[in-house]
Amino acid sequence: MEAVLPMNAAQKEGRMHPKKFTLILLMVGMLMLFAGLTSALIVRRAEGNWFNFELPTQFIYSTFSVLISSLTMWLSYRFAKKDDLFQMKILLLVTFILGCSFVLFQYQGWMSLANRGIFMVPAEGAANGMISGSFIIMLVGLHLLHLLGGLIFLLVVWIKGLAHQVHKKNLLSINLCNTYWHFVGFLWIYLYTFLYFATQL
Repeated sequence: MEAVLPMNAAQKEGRMHPKKFTLILLMVGMLMLFAGLTSALIVRRAEGNWFNFELPTQFIYSTFSVLISSLTMWLSYRFAKKDDLFQMKILLLVTFILGCSFVLFQYQGWMSLANRGIFMVPAEGAANGMISGSFIIMLVGLHLLHLLGGLIFLLVVWIKGLAHQVHKKNLLSINLCNTYWHFVGFLWIYLYTFLYFATQL
C-alpha cells in the first residue's frame, strides 16, 4: 500500500492532497447551490409581486466581522508556516471569536426582520406574500449553516494546535481551514452584495 506523503512532499511532486481535492469539490458544490438559488431569486423577482425592503444594519456589521476574521485567519496560517505557534493559536482563537460575532449579528438581523413582520414563512395577509423575505432568509440561513461548519473546523484546528499537531511540517489542517474560511467569507460578501441590490432595485 502506498504511504500518504506529507503535504509539503506532495506539493513538491505537484500532487494535490486528497483532502484538499475533496474540499475543493465541496466548495464547487456550494457555489453551484448558491448560484442556483440566487438565479431563482432573479427569476421570481421578475415575475412581480415582490416586496422590496432594506437589509438589517446588523448584516453590515457581520460583513466587517467576516472580513477581519479572514485577515486573522490568514495571519494565523502565516505564523504556522513560520513555526510561531503561540501567535498562530492566538489568532485562531481571535478568528473563532470573530466568527461567533458574525453569528450573533446574523441572529440580531433576523430579529430585526421579524420585528418588521418578515419571516421565513410569510404571515397571512403580509404585503405581497413577503416571498422576498422567504428567499432572503433562506439564503442567509444556508450560508450561516456553512459558516457554523467553519467554526467547528476552526475549533478542531485550534485544539490540534494546543496539542502541537499543527506546525510548519504539518500544515494540512490549518491550510484547509484557511481555504474554507476565506471561501465562506467571500461567499457572504457575494450574497450581501447581491441581496443589497436585489432589495433596492
